[in-house]
Amino acid sequence: MGRLPEAWIAPPATRELRHWVRHRAKLVGLRSNLKCQVHGVLAGAGVTVGMSDLFGVQGHQLLGKVALFTAERARVDSALRLVIALDFAGHCAGLRGRAVHQIDRRQVTTDPGYQAIQAITGVGPALAAVFVAEIGEVTRFPGPAQLASWAGLTSNTASPTPPCTAAGSSNNARGWSAVEAVQRIGGHTRLGQIRDRVGERRGRNIGVVAAARELIVLVFYGLPGRRAGVIARTATATP
Repeated sequence: MGRLPEAWIAPPATRELRHWVRHRAKLVGLRSNLKCQVHGVLAGAGVTVGMSDLFGVQGHQLLGKVALFTAERARVDSALRLVIALDFAGHCAGLRGRAVHQIDRRQVTTDPGYQAIQAITGVGPALAAVFVAEIGEVTRFPGPAQLASWAGLTSNTASPTPPCTAAGSSNNARGWSAVEAVQRIGGHTRLGQIRDRVGERRGRNIGVVAAARELIVLVFYGLPGRRAGVIARTATATP
C-alpha cells in the first residue's frame, strides 16, 4: 500500500552469524555476572582490591588467601569454578575464532568494512564481526545518528546496561559491543578521553556510553570499507 516503511531482511549468512555472536554475548554475560558477584562479595566484606584485574594471577592469589566467612567463601569459590569452566571450555574465547573464521568466511574476513573498522581503537576481530553481523547493510541508515539510535546509544541514554554487565546484554548486541570496546581503552586515545571527560562530569556510565556513541559514528563511516585511514587518525587523535 506504500504506507509502511520498507523493512530490511538480513540474508541467511548474516542471520547465521548473528546467532553466533549473540550466543557469545550470552556466554560472556554469564561470565561477567559471575565476576560481578565475586566483586560484590569482596565489597561486602570490606576487602580492597588493589589490582586492575581481580581474575588475573595476582587477583587469584588475593582470592585464595583473603579471610571470608563460610558463606562468602562458598559463593566466591563457586563463582570462580564456573568462570574457570567457561574459560577452560573455550566458550567465550573460542567463539571468536568460530565467528570470524568459520561462519561465511567470505562475508566476514574479506568484507572491506570488517577490515576497516578494526582500525578503531578497541575493536578487534571479534567485535568487528559483531558489528558486521548486527548492522548488515549500513547504507540503509541515513546517517550515524540514526545508527546510534538503532544501537540504543542516543544522547538521552544513561547506559544500555550497567558497565559490569554490559558485555552480556545479548538483547542489544550492537550496543554492548560498542560499550565493551570502550571500557578498557587507554585514556590517551580520543575515545578514552571522551569517556573520562564526560565521566568526570556525569558519572562513569554516561561517560562510557558517550564514547560508545562516538565509536558507533566511526563504525558507520568504516563499514563501507572506504575510510580506514581516516578512522585510524580520528580514533586516536586528541579531541
